Formats: sequence, C-alpha cells, structure tokens
Amino acid sequence: MRVKEKLPANVSVADDVRLGEGVRLAPFVNLYGCEVGDETRIGAFVEVQRDARIGKRCKISSHTFVCSGVTIEDEVFIGHGVVFINDRLPRATNADGSPQSEKDWTVEETVIRERASVGSAAVILCGVEIGAGALVGAGAVVTKNVPPNAVVAGHPARVRRILESNHKVERGAA
Repeated sequence: MRVKEKLPANVSVADDVRLGEGVRLAPFVNLYGCEVGDETRIGAFVEVQRDARIGKRCKISSHTFVCSGVTIEDEVFIGHGVVFINDRLPRATNADGSPQSEKDWTVEETVIRERASVGSAAVILCGVEIGAGALVGAGAVVTKNVPPNAVVAGHPARVRRILESNHKVERGAA
C-alpha cells in the first residue's frame, strides 16, 4: 500500500483507497473508495469512484471517468477521455421532485477483461463485458458485450474482426 503523505499536493486520494505497490499517479487525479493494482499508471484529470476496481499493470489515460461498478482487470489499456456509464436511466430527481440519492437507483456493473484495450473517447454503457484481449476503437459506443479478442468500432460498436491470441489481425477477417 502506498503512503498518502508521499503523493503530490495536486492529487486527491481518499483514506479508503487501496493503492498497490508502484502505482503512478499524474497530477489532478481524484480517487475515492476504489482499488488500484500494482504498477498501474493513471493519467492526469482521471476520476475513479467508490467501488471501482483497477487491476495490475493497467494504463488509464488522461481525462477518463471510471465510475462505481466498473471492474478493469489486469494489463488493460484505457485511452484518453473514456467514459463509463453505470446507470441505464439516470435522473436528477425522483417523481416527487426530491433529489435522487444512492438508494434511488441501482448500479449496473461493467467488466473489462484482462489485456483488453479501449480507444480514446469511447463510451462504455453499463452492464456490459468487454472480453479478454478485445480492442474497442476510438469513439466507439459500446452497448453490448464484446467477445474476447474482438475488434469493435462504431455507434453502436460492432465486431469488425477477430484478433489472434497474440494480437495479430487474422487475414481475411471482416
């Protein structure tokens, strides 16, 4: 576990955060109630919320939002400005006009499996699983599960090809 006193002044890490060994945090990172595995690198202006989990040796690029209910397994790449969604029907207020609180909605979990990569500006809707070794193209909107080793792109994201297990593109794949 990392000692909070060693962190730069412009990094906000709450007391309930579990940081692994060798974690590197860029300026203006905001972490609370989450777990970050060993040797993970987190870029500037990233927020990781309560109950989110990031595995070992991941790279989370700048301006990314990792909300509650997101699990990112080991050795995952997350590009710049990626947004995860955890509520399918977000509302500011209840039907009576009172402000919603955590008890008024249910977090839908999302899982990014090991060695997957998510391109910059992708939006990952709640309740999906991105398979091991998959590649999500920049700007994609992921609304459904992504198979292992699949390359997906578009709005909504669709399978474009399948990668070999060593991440080389299979010839002739559409």
